Parts: sequence; structure tokens; C-alpha cells
Amino acid sequence: MSANELSNAASPYLLQHAENPVHWKMWTETALREAQAENKPILLSVGYAACHWCHVMAHESFEDEATAAVMNELFVNIKVDREERPDIDHIYMQALQAFGERGGWPLTMFLTPKGEPFWGGTYFPKNEQYGRPAFVTVLRTVAHAFHADPERIARNVGAVRRRLSKSEAAGSQGFELTLDNINQIAPHVLGAMDKADGGLNGAPKFPNTPILELLWRAGARLNEAPYREAVRLTLEHMSEGGVYDHLGGGFARYSTDERWLVPHFEKMLYDNAQILECLALCHHEFGDDLFSARAAETVGWVEREMTHAGGAFCASLDADSEGIEGKFYVWTWDEMVSLLGLEDARFFGRFYNASPIGNWADAHYPGGVTILNRLESVRPSAEEEARLAPLRQILFEARERRVHPGLDDKIMADWNGLMIAALVHAATLLHRPEWIALAARAYEFITSTMEYIDQEEKKRLAHSWRAGVLVTPGLALDHAAMIQAALALHEARNLRGASIQSRDYLADAIGWAEALDAYHVDAKTGLICMAAKDAGDVILRLSPTTDDAIPNAHPVFLSALVRLAGLTGDEKWLARADRLFEATAPALRANVVGHAGILNALDLRLRVKEIATVGPARATLYDIALSTPFSDRIVMDIERAEDLPAGHPAHAQAQMAGEAAAFVCAEGACSAPARDAETLLRLLRAYSDRIGSI
Repeated sequence: MSANELSNAASPYLLQHAENPVHWKMWTETALREAQAENKPILLSVGYAACHWCHVMAHESFEDEATAAVMNELFVNIKVDREERPDIDHIYMQALQAFGERGGWPLTMFLTPKGEPFWGGTYFPKNEQYGRPAFVTVLRTVAHAFHADPERIARNVGAVRRRLSKSEAAGSQGFELTLDNINQIAPHVLGAMDKADGGLNGAPKFPNTPILELLWRAGARLNEAPYREAVRLTLEHMSEGGVYDHLGGGFARYSTDERWLVPHFEKMLYDNAQILECLALCHHEFGDDLFSARAAETVGWVEREMTHAGGAFCASLDADSEGIEGKFYVWTWDEMVSLLGLEDARFFGRFYNASPIGNWADAHYPGGVTILNRLESVRPSAEEEARLAPLRQILFEARERRVHPGLDDKIMADWNGLMIAALVHAATLLHRPEWIALAARAYEFITSTMEYIDQEEKKRLAHSWRAGVLVTPGLALDHAAMIQAALALHEARNLRGASIQSRDYLADAIGWAEALDAYHVDAKTGLICMAAKDAGDVILRLSPTTDDAIPNAHPVFLSALVRLAGLTGDEKWLARADRLFEATAPALRANVVGHAGILNALDLRLRVKEIATVGPARATLYDIALSTPFSDRIVMDIERAEDLPAGHPAHAQAQMAGEAAAFVCAEGACSAPARDAETLLRLLRAYSDRIGSI
């Protein structure tokens, strides 16, 4: 058995384990063949760089010589970065849940030499505790069972494979794809929201942006204030809670309590992309400067700490520094007094819940420390805010001198696509055109570094890049998210102040949509497989449809198809979307709330407004169109009327556009031309009240 191979990896997570005494291998067909040649079971360990409990298990077991010796003797040990290979992670996480176990990371799975799962778990302690066996005991028991009871292992493998295949199969009955059905679901979702602190009831609390979007859209359809108020309350408490970094910007992955006070301190790019869009919508609706401030601070954090030299966005910041979760972010009272002075520390503490006893204690901080938050204070006045700002800056500069959490600087096509689209969408509502330039720079890196032409002449994307190493083939979400990014940039390409290079973003989107259809559609179910058909190292190509922290490819692609149809005037994309909606309908029927993302895409399909601005003097009309909420509009900006696609419903009228006109279209029909700002605004308000149906 060869020694640890992870020093050859590009992934920061794998490199964290390169010095382990475990003989780690990367997930490759070669590693699987080696296991088969030696007839050894595989120990598969899946995690990610920002994962706290992954670090704990690594320190306790993988860095321990005695534990590593047992692992090396009994298993072929494979380490996987779940962000680099989410398709592998999904297969074995689903397998763990098929065993009746709760999922989580680190994911620890035991496989046959062919990669078939037969048992697993998550974090295993080094020593027996709280009724959980010691990791070495688990290793010896599993290895013995593999060799002594092959029939039992085969039964487990068969049962899991049948369960996974069944979960992916389309049923005979589907969810009726109507707005009435979505409207019936909305009150149930609203009833599950925490009326005091926002978010879904209970703890831990995740942002759960598909649920927030579902409520937001319900508020528009039903014209009932409680739906959007629930979103506002959630974002307000998140923005004032400890889950938000009040010094550096950006949101942590989730809160461990029901009040959004104590975060799990890792910061993920995909969370902040989705939250950024919600903040922009809330500011546009309610005019609360809290939301625009948090949006700007979050973008500032992305630009300062998460942007690669080439312009693309990095994956995550670790929860830990110096081996302690949250150490970078928390404060003792003595630290604050030494930096601010007693009088200013007391003033600051009034607004940020800081005091000598602190507001959080754990094993590392039994005496209590402060997680900065504003959950228990009133909003500062303008005068008070003027005094607080320099105090925050003093603390920020002091914090910068601490040991920083580790940066996972992988560049992921899907997560970048989410952030690119979010930056563009937020920029149009918050009047920050410079954010579009930031998005375009990241987009240019992805297309120049991670796009390739395959043997069938299809434009395709790699999934991730780091240190010159590409992980290919890309996944379904890579293509879907980058289609969304391309369409967002296409819509906003002419915004004054955006300063982006001319590029055919629409052609990019079409090419990636064709590749997604060619490589990721399951011919039997019509669903989208995560892995491409030419991915040779997966035992099963699964087609998950339910929402997760990272968006599911189905709703992202569905929304992109609706927008692609509007921007090209080609009905084939709408027909493609409708086929995919039908394919997902059986899954929706089985778990409606778990498919909020698809319901949101359906709402877009049924209620979208298409706004076409035409003519050489259209700039003011275009700005108004683009500043309407992105959640239910498509903007096509055309200088010459003859360039409007022949299939567009405004095509005939556009020939009489003159110097400037705007057309608002829905359900295949368009308004009369609006030639001035007042008329266009009136039309947009009128069309917002209209409800369509398939």
C-alpha cells in the first residue's frame, strides 16, 4: 500500500490531510482498482475545508499514528472534498440516509472494493463516549464483517441500491402545476415560520432562501402583507444577529440557536449569494437602510476577502482558527476595553450586546465571550452611528492582526455563477453599477479558465479550478448557475456605470444549455442528473430535485430556461422548461415544501413580465425596466427594432418604436408602447397585478 497521496491534490481540504499518517488516496478509478486487487473494503471520508467537525475527527483520529495504522491495515482509505465532488458526496450521503442515519460531515462511509456502500456514519470519536463506539472499534468491526459475512454485505449493498434507484424514479402521479396549488401551500409554510425571530421554527436556523423566496412570491400573488413581513423579520434578525459579521461583513452558514445569535462560524460563498438577493429585494420593498447596508458590507467582504487575483470568487472561510471554532470573531471584555477605552467600550456594548460577562460560553471560553450582535438594542441614531463607526473600525483593524480562518480558494463554477447573478441582480435594485463590473470580471475568469470544447463540439464547464488543476467534467449546477449568470449580465450589459466589456453572454447561455441537455438529462425520467454521462467514476447517476443549502440544479435551470425564452424570443426554451416541470411533478407531489425552489421557478414561468426597451434614446426606459425587481421580470434591451427576435410578441409593434419605446408583455401579449417614464411605471404596476397560468 502506497503512502499518503494527497500532497498531489489541488483541493485545500485534501491538502489539510496531506501530512496525515493515513495512506489517503484521492477518488479515482485507479484507487477503486487497487481496492479490488487487494480485496479490501474502502473507507471513504468526505468533508470540506470549512467544516469544524471534520477538523475534530482529523485531529483525533487521522493525525493519530495508532488509529492510522489500523486504517492502513484494514482499508483502502479515500478522502473526498465534497465541494470538489458533490456528485460523489450526494451518492454516499443518500446511502447513509437509506441506512436510517442522519446526514452530516464528516461523512464516513464503508464501501465494497467496487465503491458500493454497505454501512456508514458521520463523526466517530477516537474514544468511546456518550454511547458511541471508539473509531478503532468501528474499523475492526466493519472490516471483520466485510470478510466474514459477505452475504450480509451483499444484502446491504442491494438494499441501498434499490432504495437509491427508487428515490430517483419518476412516479405515475404528479403535482398539478398551477398557481392555485402553490397558493394552497403558502399558508402552511407561513405557519411554520418563527413569529418572534424569523426563519423556520426551532433550532438550528438556516437562511433557507428557497422558503423565503416562496413567501416573497406568495406576497406578490396574494397581495397579503404577512408573507413578505415574514421575510423582512427573518432578514432583519439575521442582519442584526451574531450570524452576521458586524465588523467584516458576510453571513455565517447558520445559527446554532433559534435567535440567530450563535453562528456556526464558517462563511460560504453560496449562502451569501442567495442572501444578497433577498436583501436587495427587501430594501426595494421596505426601503429599510439596514438591508442595503448589509448588502453593501457583504459585497465589500466578498471583494476584500473572497476574490481571487484573477477575479473569480473563492469558496469559503473556515469556522476555526488556531484550532478553535469562532476564535477569530469573538471578544473578551478586557480586549474591548484595552482597544476602545472603558467609556467607549460601554457605549459600544449598549448596541452590540457586549459586557464583562459576555453572551456566549463554551469549553474554550468557560468565562464567557461576546459575539457581536444587535438583537437586544434599538437602532442607533445618526449621531450614535457616527460614533459607532470608528469604534467598529478599531476593532476590525485589531481583528485583522489575529490569525485568520483558513480560506478555501477553490474556484467553483456553480458557486461563482450564483454570486455573479446575485451581484448583478442586487446592483440593479440598489443602484450599484460597480458591482456588475465585479461580476463580469469573475465571469471572464470562469469562461477563460474553466470552459472547454469537448469531442462533440459542445461548450462545457469544469466544476472547479485551483492552482491550475481543473476538475472535469462539470456538473449540472455548474452549467445551470452559469447560464443564470450569463443571462443576468446580458440583461444589465448596457447599464450606465457598469463598465463591462462587450461579450455575447446570450450565446454563452445557449451553448451551456445545450451542453446541459446533452450530458445531464436522464432519458428515462426526464430529470437532470448531477453527474455528466461521461463521468466514469460514479456508481450511480442520481437526479436530486429537493432543495438544499446549495441550490438544486432543477429550479436553477428551469428559471434560466424561462429567461432564455424571453431573451431570445424562441419558444423552444419554454417548451423545454415545461417538459422539465412535468418530469419533476411526481417528486413535488411526494414532498411539496421540500421543492420550494421548483415552485418558485413555476411562479416565474406563470407570472413573468417581459420588458423590451427599443430605440436609440431608450436609456431612461431601460434604467426603469432594469430597476424593477428581478424576481419576476425579464429585460430585453434593443437599439434597433429590427433586432428584436421575430418570435417576440412585441416584434410587430416595435417597428413603430421611434426614438424610444418600452413594451411590457405577459402571457404572449404586449402593452401599447410606453414612450416616457411615467407611462412605463404605470404599466409595470398594472402588470404586477396580473396572474397567468399554463
